[in-house]
Amino acid sequence: MQGQAARRSGRHAVTRRKALVAAGAVTAVAALGAGALVLGGGDRDAQAEKKGALPPATTEITRTDLVQSKTVDGHLDFARRRTVKSPVEGTVTKAAEEGRTVVAGQRLYERDARPVILMYGPTPVFRAMKVGDRGPDVLQLERNLRDLGFGANLYVDTRYDKGTEAAVKSWQKSLGIENADGRVDRGDVVFQPGAVRVVAADAALADQVGPEKPVLTVASTTPVVRARLEQTDAALTSRGTKVEVTLPSGRAVGGKVAGTAGPETPGGSAEPSQDGITVEVALDGDRSALAAEDAKATASVKFVSESRRNVLTVPVEAVVALRGENGGYGLQIVQGGTARMVRVTTGMTADGRIEVSGGGISAGMRVGVAKQ
Repeated sequence: MQGQAARRSGRHAVTRRKALVAAGAVTAVAALGAGALVLGGGDRDAQAEKKGALPPATTEITRTDLVQSKTVDGHLDFARRRTVKSPVEGTVTKAAEEGRTVVAGQRLYERDARPVILMYGPTPVFRAMKVGDRGPDVLQLERNLRDLGFGANLYVDTRYDKGTEAAVKSWQKSLGIENADGRVDRGDVVFQPGAVRVVAADAALADQVGPEKPVLTVASTTPVVRARLEQTDAALTSRGTKVEVTLPSGRAVGGKVAGTAGPETPGGSAEPSQDGITVEVALDGDRSALAAEDAKATASVKFVSESRRNVLTVPVEAVVALRGENGGYGLQIVQGGTARMVRVTTGMTADGRIEVSGGGISAGMRVGVAKQ
């Protein structure tokens, strides 16, 4: 009986030892940097903690830059693209000219043989303007008339008075308008923040136009690169995010996210949508050089979400999850035929490498890794 009890006790002890060994060999998983990383691996972790035990393979600690990024296709365009509609119905008697830059006082297109003129200002046309009217639209009109040379007897304020009417009549005559009545109808001018480039003539000669149909598409004269991101990449669309652009010619230039073409949050990033997010990138340096680029060709746009410069790095699989109540992570330093464990602090990860820091490590040291 005593012999049977001893044998049962021995079997139970063996079972407990096997359970402890199995539990100790579980691979450690830690959330580091951008995602969950598998650090080390089973048998090597156990061997690494044995002082002097050599790893199956080694790699070198390097000092380099780490960059988290995403690269997508893009194309050259102009900033703040928007459509222009006619507030009144009519017939296009002279269509807009695609590719043309239009400044204040110049014609955008003609409707019913009457020129539609660009003027500068943030307030859109919302009514006809005549003697007796007051408001910010009147102030915008008077400023433009003055800047165009029709303000000799004009007092610039928010009132449409006889002086405003006289200035408007002179302006209308300069445009060749036969019925110069001193009144500005809703379809006579288009207010925009500044000079515009005609991106597209949406309405052709003899087309009927009105409040529901675009007549032309305009943009600012500032060149940008437009790129499309997935809705899951909304964090990359914040204004000021650094971007590296390879132009169709192969020339590389830097830039920053200037805005988005869709709805934005108060923080300046786009609201995700099913169709993705269109981002405008303002380029660094001399923009005039972009004139020689092929606007129809594809550019490569690299969005940089995070970067760490001149840091020590190792492959992710070189980091060992340390056991014990203190836990943490370490590197198995291999020198002169022996190995020792050094505790390290981990940082960001990119392209399979991870940032490490701590006492006792430097660039050029060999560290243990699992055999490939």
